[in-house]
Amino acid sequence: MNDVYSDIAEEYTRLTRIISFGRDAWYKTSFIKEMAPSPGEKLLDVAGGTCEITKCYLSYQDKVNRDRTSTVHVVDFNSGMLSAGKRRLADTQWMRDGRVTFAQGDAENLVDIPDNSFDAYTISLGMHNLENKDKALAEAYRVLKPGGRFACLEYGVVEVPVLQAVWEWYWDRALPYIFRALTTNHASFLKMVRSGRSFPHQREFVKTIRNAGFYCHGQGYETIRHGMMIAYFGIKPKHTLQKE
Repeated sequence: MNDVYSDIAEEYTRLTRIISFGRDAWYKTSFIKEMAPSPGEKLLDVAGGTCEITKCYLSYQDKVNRDRTSTVHVVDFNSGMLSAGKRRLADTQWMRDGRVTFAQGDAENLVDIPDNSFDAYTISLGMHNLENKDKALAEAYRVLKPGGRFACLEYGVVEVPVLQAVWEWYWDRALPYIFRALTTNHASFLKMVRSGRSFPHQREFVKTIRNAGFYCHGQGYETIRHGMMIAYFGIKPKHTLQKE
């Protein structure tokens, strides 16, 4: 998928806003509110090159927690996406205060990040692009401190039949025409969204998160817009410094 994201890096935020009817920012804001960040946290935002989650997270810390000490380390496998994110935040106080750092890296092998080093880990619409989700979850577990929180935002399966039929029609029939009308990179965008369609059902993926060692309260996820988006949450147990 690296070549796909290289093609669409500059258009990604604009196109995702259009195809979600302007709801993508609301999805991510809702995700961060559900996560309820704590003051002073060190967040690792993986597949975060657009910096949309970083913006939502730091805005929450600033406005809700009145906190100016929390930081975000953004990791993305694609240099083009990272460059786009850096430009988006270039003139912010967060950058001037050194609260955001960037690195190119692989979610399945966070080789430059020490064990037990972050308070929270987010991955938004990035898990579906990974070949080995088990490895990515193992890496998330490794780099989180005991008690650290894992949060993942992904496409879901709508469980209301009528809405699911509409959702499938939109993805399979309408989006190809929309992309052809809006961008010359329509093939790359189609490849990206179709990878999201292949993501496991939410009840199955939460089992994968638990198998990685995380504690997930209740059903382990929250539905957004009837399941169009799913927010998964897990905690690395405090009683262990490493996965058994």
